[in-house]
Amino acid sequence: MDRVYNFSPGPSMLALPVLEKAQKDLVAYGSTGMSVMEMSHRSKMYTDIYDKTVADVRELMNIPEDYEVIFLQGGATQQFSAVPLNLMVNGKADYIDSGNFAHLAAEEAKRYGEVNVVASSRDDVYTYVPDLAGIKFDDDADYVHITTNNTIYGTRYVELPVTKAPLVADTSSMILSEELDVTKFGVIYAGAQKNIGPSGLCLLIVRKDLLGRAKDICPKLLNWEVQAKAGSMYNTPNTWGIYLAGLTFEWLKSIGGVKAIEKVNIEKAAMLYDFLDNSKLFKPTAQPKYRSRMNVTFVTGDADKDAAFVKAAAAEGLVNLKGHRSVGGMRASIYNAMPVEGVQKLIAFMKKFETENA
Repeated sequence: MDRVYNFSPGPSMLALPVLEKAQKDLVAYGSTGMSVMEMSHRSKMYTDIYDKTVADVRELMNIPEDYEVIFLQGGATQQFSAVPLNLMVNGKADYIDSGNFAHLAAEEAKRYGEVNVVASSRDDVYTYVPDLAGIKFDDDADYVHITTNNTIYGTRYVELPVTKAPLVADTSSMILSEELDVTKFGVIYAGAQKNIGPSGLCLLIVRKDLLGRAKDICPKLLNWEVQAKAGSMYNTPNTWGIYLAGLTFEWLKSIGGVKAIEKVNIEKAAMLYDFLDNSKLFKPTAQPKYRSRMNVTFVTGDADKDAAFVKAAAAEGLVNLKGHRSVGGMRASIYNAMPVEGVQKLIAFMKKFETENA
């Protein structure tokens, strides 16, 4: 059957050239006579794949040499524990609560030390990112944690906080979608299943001077220094996931890199928000200043009509538009792999649905 336009928030769609290359190499990669999934992670044939994957993401994100690049298992959520276990030297940290995953990260960190939630938009249903002006950060905090894009509620940081402590960022739903100055962060981590590759993989970028601070209770597999020294291979890594991430990085480089895809992402988001702002039926939920380019959330104001729209859209090959179970409504996740044509088709269908149901 024909492929649909998949607006899932994750696992999300992968670029077609990536899938086609993986399909071609599935049974036998190059001249090796075996699938990547069958390779020893310590063999030269696989370490060549790994080394190129690391080199490509360093190039795409302009990652300086004083930062380690590590591929871990467990997705971004496992790093909610790993961050405090690796960085809470003085036993306290500042968190900004801007969405569901930011909240969960802060709650998990409380298991390991004192967490100061310096700002939150939770009481306003996370329709915006807290205003950074006037936030008082703790001078003795070991780090400041933010979540740069709110997948569930559709908001994003439009500026970064200026902090004395190292800035730690969960960038899962926006990594590689726009240019990011890595040097402004102590740690960047991201689950792969949105803009990198399949689920179960996490990309971690950590400044080298922050390694070696782990608590004694930190498990070895969560210890960044241990993983860095082992080249992400203290134990058997997600070899297939890393390979697919590498294919995604190759694809991104082939279309002009992060700068080029950022322009496309701005175009896609602008098209969709422009329609929503002028619609008589659909209404966007995030405050305009903080609207995400990756996750566009909207409602009709009628739960039954929302459900009818999601069902009708799926019949037209526009799938996974249902909003998160905690908020309802609709959500169109338009990550890097979503082509402009997919957004155009969605808008055309929304216009038709509006005409028939307004």
